[in-house]
Amino acid sequence: MAKLWLKFQRYFRRKPVRFFTFLALYLTAGSLVFLHSGFVGQPAVSQNQANPAAVGPAEGAELPFPGDLHLGRAFRDTGEASSIARRYGPSLKGKDSSERAKLGDYGGAWSRALKGRVVREKEEERAKYIGCYLDDTQSRALRGVSFFDYKKMTIFRCQDNCAERGYLYAGLEFGAECYCGHRIQAANVSEAECDMECKGERGSVCGGANRLSVFRLQLAQESARRYGSAVFRGCFRRPDNLSLALPVSAAMPNMSVDQCVDFCTEKEYPLAALAGTACHCGFPTRRFPLHEREDEQFCAQKCSAEEFESCGTPSYFIVYQTQVQDNRCMDRRFLPAKSKQLIALASFPGAGNTWARHLIELATGFYTGSYYFDGSLYNKGKKSLGSRNHGCTLDVKPSPRHGGRIREVDPPPVRGFTPSWPTYSLTSGLDREGFKGERDHWRSGRTICIKTHESGQKEIEAFDAAILLIRNPYKALMAEFNRKYGGHIGFAAHAHWKGKEWPEFVRNYAPWWATHTLDWLKFGRRVLVVHFEDLKQDLFAQLGRMVSLLGVAVREDRLLCVESQKDGNFKRSGLRKLEYDPYTADMQKSISAYIKLVDAALKGRNLTGVPDDYYPR
Repeated sequence: MAKLWLKFQRYFRRKPVRFFTFLALYLTAGSLVFLHSGFVGQPAVSQNQANPAAVGPAEGAELPFPGDLHLGRAFRDTGEASSIARRYGPSLKGKDSSERAKLGDYGGAWSRALKGRVVREKEEERAKYIGCYLDDTQSRALRGVSFFDYKKMTIFRCQDNCAERGYLYAGLEFGAECYCGHRIQAANVSEAECDMECKGERGSVCGGANRLSVFRLQLAQESARRYGSAVFRGCFRRPDNLSLALPVSAAMPNMSVDQCVDFCTEKEYPLAALAGTACHCGFPTRRFPLHEREDEQFCAQKCSAEEFESCGTPSYFIVYQTQVQDNRCMDRRFLPAKSKQLIALASFPGAGNTWARHLIELATGFYTGSYYFDGSLYNKGKKSLGSRNHGCTLDVKPSPRHGGRIREVDPPPVRGFTPSWPTYSLTSGLDREGFKGERDHWRSGRTICIKTHESGQKEIEAFDAAILLIRNPYKALMAEFNRKYGGHIGFAAHAHWKGKEWPEFVRNYAPWWATHTLDWLKFGRRVLVVHFEDLKQDLFAQLGRMVSLLGVAVREDRLLCVESQKDGNFKRSGLRKLEYDPYTADMQKSISAYIKLVDAALKGRNLTGVPDDYYPR
């Protein structure tokens, strides 16, 4: 064997060209094998597999109790009926229904699931299709911003761009043009007249020739609508005692939104209320809480100095929030005396724990603590320049392995450790401070409550009471996946969603979503259950419940202040939401089973079950 190897060496030493030729051929052959496996790696789908609805589950099969599950066994269920692709607009005329059904067939392997880009993530009921409208180049139906893309325009892209800019409506035309606006200033026409396919989205309609497919954007109704730097709050009835509710006023014969917002900003008030030819400034108070919003038609009086904006009437005010910060809820400190009880703010990762901490700190005036140490939460807010940390990133989160009690960190955390590196920030107030209770040991007793993602009897029984925050698992899993691969306000790359990371993540974390809630319901003492969706929809009432459990007197003016500062520093932008549903049919089947277990456990304790939108699929 040694002699043969020496002969082989001498052969190539004499003729180096032969060696390089041999090496090139070897690499070429390897590349061809790799490419071939990429094309033929997808196995043929048998007739039974192609129609998984025809193959029912075995009789008597039951989903094992999540507390007894080994995480590696998740998602081994057989396929279920393929779901027809959901769309936000009407289906394209002339398309065969069986062909459209193929677009939404996600019953097979992961690679097939990625092909159905017409299936959209129905994020927070983002948009509602309202009809086909006439459009005219001389008098546009939607008169806000517009943009065109004659190669890649999709319904999702148009909606997201209009929502991000604060508009109430989004319309698509000619298959490639997107228009935004606050009002539709055109007549409704027959659906048949909107007949052009979207350039970047086969099977969906994007208007027609001088015809708009119009959507009402639900997110724009909350707080996204803007006028320059001012946030649109809505149309509200005139308060009973105007001089007390809005103490500063000025007559403005040539009223415009700019004029009133600038006037109230100069007077250092966070609210600007337009009342026809009068501008009023003030704070949200019990006399003017901004809770009972009226239909905008009551305020639809055109501004004398602006053609396309409403300036309200003497009886119904258009209200904007200025850039002036409401400081009534910005003071925060550690507890003056050591607390005798430890209260957990418990949630599955991605369920909004960081946001809830922000709300609690504003509402109570006290810092919140953490079972972990996260340098990004301690050192900086959304707009800070960042920190110099000698190349280390402290990012502590529990892992689903062993009931969530093993934390994945880089480098390993040290409880009670205080970082010594300097930080640099351009922000002020809440942005500059971050979560200062993050550095305290979780048993210090100096913070109002303790953030934790732990599950398991020993960890749970260490707390005297708990606020258990529960979120839709479909949303929570995606939020935590984005945090894991993109940071607190970043996003996972498309390579992560399309690669092996996402299926593996769902396989490990989805069972933990259920066991986390079930463990806290079983072992927790004085557990207050708060659904993330309820907190988002009715912040004033739900946050009041949370503050009461913490033993702090509920101050209404402080809660009203929190409503105007509710977003916090770690809110993700809506610009990079996925344009397809990342959940395969097998994933959906397993997650739905976990939802039913949690719902039954809540109802078994005479609590409200999970919200209806936990079953969107």
